Amino acid sequence: MKRIAIDMDDVLAKTTHVIIDRINQIVNQNYTYEELLTGSASVKEEFYGHYLANNSFLWEPGFFEHIPVNEDAIEVVKKLSERYEVFIVSAATEFPNSLKEKLVWMEKYFPFITWKHIVFCGHKHMIQADYLIDDHEKNLHTFTGTPLLFTAPHNLHITDFKRVNNWKEVEKLLLD
Repeated sequence: MKRIAIDMDDVLAKTTHVIIDRINQIVNQNYTYEELLTGSASVKEEFYGHYLANNSFLWEPGFFEHIPVNEDAIEVVKKLSERYEVFIVSAATEFPNSLKEKLVWMEKYFPFITWKHIVFCGHKHMIQADYLIDDHEKNLHTFTGTPLLFTAPHNLHITDFKRVNNWKEVEKLLLD
């Protein structure tokens, strides 16, 4: 059986959406996810400047536990788990509070993925699978299987990998 490794933040979870909301509260702005996907370079630069200066909330208890799920993720991952061995892989150790929160989040939204198939790590270079679905190129560069770049505002400039924009595209690619 082939194996798929799937990242959590900005792949399964709408992490950037929540980050945008928090930055908007902190700096009294109205940035949107769509604006970061399609807007001008100056708007993106301004937002990420605010983010770098104000991202301490990522280390606060509770941040990762209540992030919404990406559209179609639950249904598609469930279908994938019927045909592939699925592992959820998150570089969660950077944010120690996130370890328990992400496990609780997985139990809530993806109860069919057991704790035996959830990997929390610092770097993903040791992950062995046939596919890795991730939003960060640093995780895809060292991956020895087929890397799939899940679209997020911070990776629009990357052209080195096969890109998937949403879970319906993942479904079409890996299940058709």
